[in-house]
This record gives sequence, structure tokens and C-alpha cells, in this order.
Amino acid sequence: QVQLVESGGGLVQAGGSLRLSCAAPPRTFVNYAMGWFRQAPGKEREFVAAISWSGSNTDYVDSVRGRFTISRDNAKNTGYLQMNSLKPEDTAVYYCAATSGARPMAVMTSENEYNYWGQGTQVTVSS
Repeated sequence: QVQLVESGGGLVQAGGSLRLSCAAPPRTFVNYAMGWFRQAPGKEREFVAAISWSGSNTDYVDSVRGRFTISRDNAKNTGYLQMNSLKPEDTAVYYCAATSGARPMAVMTSENEYNYWGQGTQVTVSS
């Protein structure tokens, strides 16, 4: 069982920035594709961003493209989601997810493709 731990959430004004981190146990992060999802109150969980385990490929939901950047540091077993120009509609609990056995450049955008999840971190954007 791989435990993922998110951090970096909080309260920010519209237009502000936050950086979320997702820490994995040592020596487990390499070869794991990674993604970020979010769930707003009363809504289903949705895909936000994903990155291949090689770090060479990324994908984003259209609503965050150009504002959010996903990245990873395999040496530190940590993934990141840099969120800029935040909007009130970005308010949600953000979850990181990881899956093993992916091809080096594969990007996973469906939550069904992930088998490890963090506990979530709250992001609140005030208007």
C-alpha cells in the first residue's frame, strides 16, 4: 500500500497562488504516473491535471490550462501542482493520485486508472 500525503492547501484571495505537494514513501514514486483531482461541494470528483512518470508528458482539464502547472521531482518522491490566477470556482478538496506500472510517457486522466490516493487538502478561493 502506497500512502500519499498532500499539503499546501489553504485560503487565498481570487487571483492568488498556491502550490500543492504530494509526498510518497521513498523509492515508490519512480515508475508511478501521477494525477490531481478535485471535488467541490455537491459535485463529483473531477480530473485536474496529470503527469507521466517520466515527467515528459502532462495534461490538464480545460478550465485550469494555462493557470495550473503539474510537475514532479522523482528524487524527492514528490509531485506538485502550482496553481496561479486562482478563481472562486477552483474551491474544492484536491486529491493526488498515483498508479504503478504505467508506460514512461503515459498520462492518466480517469480516476479509475489510479490505485493510490491521498487524503485530500482543502483549497478555498475567496472572491
